[in-house]
Amino acid sequence: MMCVTAHPDDEAGNFGGCLQLYAGRGVETCVVCLTPGQAATHRRSAKNDLELADLRRGEFAAACAILKVKHGIVLDYPDGQLHRMEADKVARDLTLKIREFRPQVVLTFGPEGGVTGHTDHSMASIFATLAFHWAGRSNRYPGQFSDRIRPHRAQKLYHATANFTLPDRQPVTPSSTTTVIEVGQYLETKLRAFKAHTTQAPLFTMFESRMRQYGGQERFHLAASMSSKLVQPETDLFAGVEDQE
Repeated sequence: MMCVTAHPDDEAGNFGGCLQLYAGRGVETCVVCLTPGQAATHRRSAKNDLELADLRRGEFAAACAILKVKHGIVLDYPDGQLHRMEADKVARDLTLKIREFRPQVVLTFGPEGGVTGHTDHSMASIFATLAFHWAGRSNRYPGQFSDRIRPHRAQKLYHATANFTLPDRQPVTPSSTTTVIEVGQYLETKLRAFKAHTTQAPLFTMFESRMRQYGGQERFHLAASMSSKLVQPETDLFAGVEDQE
């Protein structure tokens, strides 16, 4: 299972329950984070963006260890500027990651940008969705192919969604929920993983309050699937997934 995010802490805050749940079931998990979060408001001791990026890479690695993520990858795109990036370049990089890791299931944000409506979250959704579709096509980035790298079709793509919104934020229109994953038993570990991002300590109280209220479930919209069946309510991201070589 591969999860595509925008910033260090997204993996814990938005997907931490599922990452723990499926790792515990023996699923190999990977998180690809597009930026090192160097434009964050909360910076702890960092004197500049480079120092902050280094701190946040370390925090990301610590959180991934807590969540039992086997592969944690932070790319070097600029935080807060994903909407200015050349779409083909970012999609190409993510296509290669999918072809290398060969996931059955891909998770990312919804195009609305999650409950915060963050522009970087929206762009992560768009780039990951393009890569999900293009990774399986032999006419997309054929220069990537080798004895080790070849086209790969992931079987399901999920966009994270929610059944709540945040006050005093720009309006968001989340996708409908098709899949509800019960993750309440992992809530404490999810909170611990988020708190591994110590530069973001001013957010801890707000995040914990929200998770105590809503964190027993992680909700998703099934955005694409190799199955042609009508979408039915799901309680398992791997429902209908077949073994692959």
